[in-house]
Amino acid sequence: MDASFIIFAFTYLVIAIGQPPIFRIDRTGAAIIGASLMVVFEVISVYDAYEAIDYRTILILFGMMVLIANMRLSGFFQIVQSFILSRVKSPLFLLYLIIFICGILSAFFINDTVCLIFAPFLLELTRRLNLNSKPYLLALCMSANIGSVATITGNPQNIIIGAASGISYGSFFIKLFPVAFVGLIILAFILTLCYKKELSKKIEEISEIRYRFNYPLLIKSSLAAIITLFLFFTGIAMEVVSIGIASFLLITRRIKPEKVYNLIDFRLLILFIGLFIVIKGFEKSIIFENFVEHFSELVKTPISLAVSSAVLSNIVSNVPAVLVFKPVIGNFTDTESAWLTLAMSTTLAGNLTIVGSIANIIVLEIASQRVKITLKEYMKFGIPVTVLTIAAGLLILSFY
Repeated sequence: MDASFIIFAFTYLVIAIGQPPIFRIDRTGAAIIGASLMVVFEVISVYDAYEAIDYRTILILFGMMVLIANMRLSGFFQIVQSFILSRVKSPLFLLYLIIFICGILSAFFINDTVCLIFAPFLLELTRRLNLNSKPYLLALCMSANIGSVATITGNPQNIIIGAASGISYGSFFIKLFPVAFVGLIILAFILTLCYKKELSKKIEEISEIRYRFNYPLLIKSSLAAIITLFLFFTGIAMEVVSIGIASFLLITRRIKPEKVYNLIDFRLLILFIGLFIVIKGFEKSIIFENFVEHFSELVKTPISLAVSSAVLSNIVSNVPAVLVFKPVIGNFTDTESAWLTLAMSTTLAGNLTIVGSIANIIVLEIASQRVKITLKEYMKFGIPVTVLTIAAGLLILSFY
C-alpha cells in the first residue's frame, strides 16, 4: 500500500470523526499534517503542492468572509433578527419565518455563518417565549443547508464546484434555486407534521430586544453586497469581484481591521488549502486510478452520482466528497448537469446526519448547554428530509 493512500486515509478519517482518540488534532490540523506529509514523503514536490491549490476558490471564500464580517459588524443580521421578532404571531409562523429567511440568507452569505449568527438568537427567543427549541434549531441548520444549494456562494463546496466547472453564477442560480425553494417547502411540511402539538401553542408577549447598529457601515456593506451579487450575475470572474469588494471594505476610518479579521474563519481557508494538496497527492496513487476507473463504471447516471456522493458526504463531509468526485465528472457527456447534480446532492446530503454538515455541528454545539438533540432524534427528521429533497432535486434538474 503506497504512502499517498495512507496519508489520504489518515487525513480523511480525522476529518470524518472530528478528533482522533488521545491526540488533539482537529480537522484543520489533519489537513495541514496530511499536506505536509505528502511533501515530506516526496509524493509530490513543493512546486506541485503550490500548483494543487485552487486560488480562485480561496479568493472567493476569503472575499465573501470579509463582506460577511462587515455585515455582522454593521448590525445587518440584527436587523433581520428584529424583523423576525416583530412578526412573531404563533409558533408555527415563527418556524416558517426561520425556514425561509435563513434559507434565503444562506443562499447568498454562506450557510455556516447564518447558523453561527442565528443559533444564539433562537435559543434566547424560544426561552423567552417558553417554546420547545428543538424544531427551531432543526429548522435553522436544515434550512441553511437547503437554501445554500441555490447559489455558488451558498456554501464552500459550491464555491469549489463553481470555480472548477466554469458555470456562470446566473445559470447556477436559475437551475438550482427551484431545488432550494421546493426543499424548504418539504422541510416546513415535515417539521410541521412532526411537531404539530408544540407548534399549536399560544405565544407569549415579549418586549422588543434592543440592538446597536453602525449605520454608515450598514449602508456601505449592504451596498457592497448588492454590487457583489449584481457583478456575479453579469458574469465577471467571481474571484476578481470577491477580492475587489473585500479590498473596498477594508478601506475604512471607522472599523479597526482586527475586528474584521477576528470574524474571518482562517482555519477554514487553511483546511481548504491542505485538502487541495492532499487530494493532489492521492491522485498520484494507483489506488486513486483504480477508484476513478471503478466509479467511472458505476457512476454514469445522475441518480448514481447523487446517491454515491450523498453517501460519501456523510462519511468524510461534503467538501472532501466534492474534491474526490471532481475527476469523475469528466466521464459524463453533459458535464454541466453532472456538476449541478453533485452540488445538489452533496449539499442536501448535509441534512442526513449531524456530522453531514458543519452547519449542523455549529447549531448543535452552540445549543448543547441547554438543548440535547441525539443522533437518533436528528436522523428521524434528517432521513426523510434528505431523501425527499434529493429526489425532488433530481426531478427538477431532469427538466433542464
